[in-house]
Amino acid sequence: MQQQPVLTMTGVTKAFPGVKALTNVDFQLRRGEIHALMGQNGAGKSTLIKVLTGVHEMDHGSVTLNGQSVHIRSPKDAQALGISTVYQEVNLCPNLSVAENLFIGRQPKKRMGGIDWSLLNRKAEELLDRLSIALDVTKPLSEFSVAIQQMVAIARAVDISSGLLILDEPTSSLDQQEVKELFRIMRKLKDEGLAIVFVTHFMDQVYEVSDRITVLRNGELVGEYRTEELPRIKLISKMIGREWQDEEQQSKVAGKSNGEVWVSAEQLGRRGSIEPFDIKVRKGEVLGLAGLLGSGRTEMAKLIFGIDKADEGAMTIDNDKIRTMFPKKAIEYGLAFCPEERKVEGIIGELTVRENIVIALQAKRGLLHNLSLRKQQEIAEHYIKLLSIKVSSMEQRIDQLSGGNQQKAILARWLATNPKLLILDEPTRGIDVGSKAEIRKLILSLAAEGMTILMITSEWEEMVGCCDRIMVLRDRQIIGELSGNEIGEQRIMQMIAEGGYPNDSIQEHVS
Repeated sequence: MQQQPVLTMTGVTKAFPGVKALTNVDFQLRRGEIHALMGQNGAGKSTLIKVLTGVHEMDHGSVTLNGQSVHIRSPKDAQALGISTVYQEVNLCPNLSVAENLFIGRQPKKRMGGIDWSLLNRKAEELLDRLSIALDVTKPLSEFSVAIQQMVAIARAVDISSGLLILDEPTSSLDQQEVKELFRIMRKLKDEGLAIVFVTHFMDQVYEVSDRITVLRNGELVGEYRTEELPRIKLISKMIGREWQDEEQQSKVAGKSNGEVWVSAEQLGRRGSIEPFDIKVRKGEVLGLAGLLGSGRTEMAKLIFGIDKADEGAMTIDNDKIRTMFPKKAIEYGLAFCPEERKVEGIIGELTVRENIVIALQAKRGLLHNLSLRKQQEIAEHYIKLLSIKVSSMEQRIDQLSGGNQQKAILARWLATNPKLLILDEPTRGIDVGSKAEIRKLILSLAAEGMTILMITSEWEEMVGCCDRIMVLRDRQIIGELSGNEIGEQRIMQMIAEGGYPNDSIQEHVS
């Protein structure tokens, strides 16, 4: 017997200046189900959740909750309606006790005023016991792991919920055992009749715990499906907008490497970020990292460059073994990193184009070897011409440039350091078609000149056209490799769906 919907969202539309984030999206959630919300970057998942939780007001559409039409204007409205959300970053007070966090703003009071601590602690123990979680509720929350803090946040959300719980990327910082514990709690809540929206990028987790999947793409509804009736390959096709074909014309990429390994990693990993991995990057090759959002591509790049610190494993660069990497050391060894989030991690908006271009080279040289203004101008002028960066002047603030020109300026910054290994994380995301073509042409040109490039892109057509080898990732781990005539979009798609090599003709990778 099919459960009645606890939530129905119909024709939801939301636009921001210059961007239509959601267009006529429908979403339905039933009692006693775990409903996964899937989609790539920019699909509209976050916007839909923010509309439901009152962070954004929709422009058009309607919401029905428990059979009643509702208008959610603020997070306070959503909470009053019993819509509870647990976000990726735990939003609790680590200096307070577990019990205080569970009932913050709702503490039981004594008749004469003041908090009834005995009752508060007892109620906290009863709430956690409902979820089979055993904790000392009098201890500060900060004494517990991120996973336990996540469980406390869920327990609090369940207590104030009237049957609808949203879990937004709850497993992103958890290890495998902690994920299993979270899923145990989710199933228990589902059995009690709770309706759960599960937002995640991890495909294995979706198929392990969800009953139904809604897929969004480019702000539009692709469809709603029963999990057991949607094969993984079909899910990937719907997320990226390309249908699976049994045959394809393979793209061939001429090898540019002499086979000499320049950078390697052995069992390099970071808990809650990416599983330990081995990788070998050869001089003069373009190595691609392919996978869906959340597969671990960026996390791998950040470990190699030292932005994130590895918990285990080691790297070897030009025969030097390195156990602790950090960006300054990476730059000294000839590594360069162009991040995906250029506005947050790339450009320094208050500085000029010239200053943004030379800043990495200055860091490499050190404080005692300052670049003269004349030298800075020469370097900036050279790369502005080389990359056709459209500026009114090199002294123009970089945040006044278009996205494509900002991206080129970040490329210029790292090219100025004359890197041996250039890491490009989504180098063409969010820029116009003309700029994409120019950057792709530049990548091929740099590779032809012998530069080693590690490339991350969600646009597999670009990856297939540029890369000598492609390592495929899924759910935070490497699942295989393609090279030469094996490389193709359909092969990548099939490997991600099947969790490994798509057929017996592709032998297990041996470096």
